[in-house]
Order: sequence, then C-alpha cells, then structure tokens
Amino acid sequence: MKIIVLAGGLSTERDVSLASGAGICRTLKEKGHDAFLLDTYMGLEYDPDKLEEVFTLPGSGLEIAEGIKTTEPDLEAVKASRADQSSCLLGPNVIQLCRIADIVFMALHGDIGENGKLQAAFDILGIKYTGPNSLGSALAMDKGVTKQIFKMSGVPTPGGTWLKKADKDTPLNDLGLSLPVVVKPCSGGSSIGVYIPNTDEEYKSAVEESFKYEDEIIIEPYIKGREFAVGIIDGEALPVIEIIPKTGFFDYANKYQADFTEEVCPAHIDDETARRMQETAVKAFAALKLDVYSRADFLLTEDGSIYCLEVNSLPGMTSASLLPKEAAAAGIEYGNLCELIITKSLKRYKQ
Repeated sequence: MKIIVLAGGLSTERDVSLASGAGICRTLKEKGHDAFLLDTYMGLEYDPDKLEEVFTLPGSGLEIAEGIKTTEPDLEAVKASRADQSSCLLGPNVIQLCRIADIVFMALHGDIGENGKLQAAFDILGIKYTGPNSLGSALAMDKGVTKQIFKMSGVPTPGGTWLKKADKDTPLNDLGLSLPVVVKPCSGGSSIGVYIPNTDEEYKSAVEESFKYEDEIIIEPYIKGREFAVGIIDGEALPVIEIIPKTGFFDYANKYQADFTEEVCPAHIDDETARRMQETAVKAFAALKLDVYSRADFLLTEDGSIYCLEVNSLPGMTSASLLPKEAAAAGIEYGNLCELIITKSLKRYKQ
C-alpha cells in the first residue's frame, strides 16, 4: 500500500508526533508498504507532476524526526523556518500527497490532527485515514466537554470546572474548590501546561502558565492515586498498564525520556479492579463516539475507586509509548499493531 504517515504539525506535541510517525513509517516499510513520513505543517516541496515518486524516495522522509527533547518545541521558531511563510496550517503538497495515498496514517498529537478538524476535511475530500472519526476526535480533545459527557454517561471522573482567561482571577472558593488542585489546558496533551499547586501563590502561577497555552483551562480537585492506562482497539480493551514515575507525576519529561518512568503491563492489580478499569475505558470510548482505537487514562485510589481522566484519540506510538506496550502484552507486536490499526480503519470505509 502507498501510505502517508502524517506527523509533526504546529502543536506543542510536535516532537512526540514526529517520533511516533518515524516509528510507524519504519515498521510499515519493513512490512513491505511504500510509506513516507510527512510533516503536516512543513509539507514537502516537490514537482506536483511527480508526486508518485515520493513514496519510493530514499530515506522515506525519516530525516525530519530528530527525537524528543526534555521541553516542548519552540513553535515560533518552527513557523519562522517555513520557506513560504504561509499562515496555512498545511504545508506544500500535503493534501495532494494524502489524496494519492491508499490511506493516511494519523500520527499527529494535539491541536490540528487530534481535534477533529483535519479528519473532517479529509472526509470532505474523500481521503482515507486511520484512527477515530472527526466527531469523536473533537469531543475527546476538549477536556471540559469530555467531563460533561462522562458525568452524563456514568463514567467516574474527577469533579471540577473550566475557566476562561477573562475570569482567571476568580477565587478558588467561588469555583467550589480548594487546594491542592490540578490546573491544565482544556485541549492540551502530553501533560504540557499541567500543574499541581499546593499554595495560593503556586495556584496563581499555575493559572498564568496554563493560560499561555490556551484561552480555556480545566481546574479539578487533586486526587492522590496510582496512574494507569487502558488501550482500546475496535471497542475491545487491551491489558491495563501502570505508570510509575520515579519522581513527581507523569509529566512531559517523565513520559518521553528514557528511565524516567517504569511501566508495568499487565498491571499488578487484582482481576476485579482490572476488569472495572477496562469496562470503564470501553464505556468512555463509546460515550465519546470514538471508533478504531484510543487510550484512556486512569487514577486508582487507596480505597479502590477509579477515575477516568481523559481519552486520547491518537495515543503515542513511540517506542516509549503506552499503547504499543499494552498491545505487546496482548501478543501484538509493533508492526502488526500498525497494520491492525490500518485494517480496522479501512473497515469504516466499507460500511
């Protein structure tokens, strides 16, 4: 198959996305596919009459993936490096290459690519892509909307509220909350812009910092517990994985730097708790109108209560990512996982 692996983009998760895309592209080539790694934002300058050649170019576009740094990328520098200086979020030849591909493997994280906008555009253009549909992606990306849907659907999730930038000085008491709390962007990922303040001064700083990423943030009570995740493929839950950061919580550095976090899969929890978590993950998946695959994140407290924090519509696919480790525990190696995602995604277009 001719496959465009779409990654990068203009998101704070750009480096993570490129790393995911590089892993996917390599394994698809090993499986015999003509795969090419394409940066959504930078695109590819190439003769429009010879785009078919791109799928067999030496290197397969892998040179654009430089690894994940300890801090999020400088997006202003990324903008400045684009030759055409266009305000369009799609670079040269992106749409054209996606249209001639048999399918586009969505390796994007955050913002455009995970918020449903690109999926909606592809639907209009008749471009086939992997992963959830546009509606499910949009619902899952907005943590405020997710929280409301979870509450209506009986999915246990932390309480809390959302706050607009114009109301940033609203006292915590007026929001019905007290310290410590969790402060995070409404639509961010990879724990970028997430803070756990314990004092009034820390809270004020956390709000200011979180608003640098978006104009709407989520504030919820801090719940102490162990961290878990459950991947879902075609409505079926994978084995539960536990995430054990060596220090702090599962933030950006702990997620993507080697030896910062230990992951245990299957998780060391009793069968009944694992079953409850898996059933809740599937319930959350359905409530958000998702399809194909995703990953739900959980907290487990000492008293055995579980809380679904969010569902990632395009979970990471790097060598350090959770979903591939869960799939491996279920007997699905990385290359077969990528092909399985393609197979399940193509099924949507045959209905």
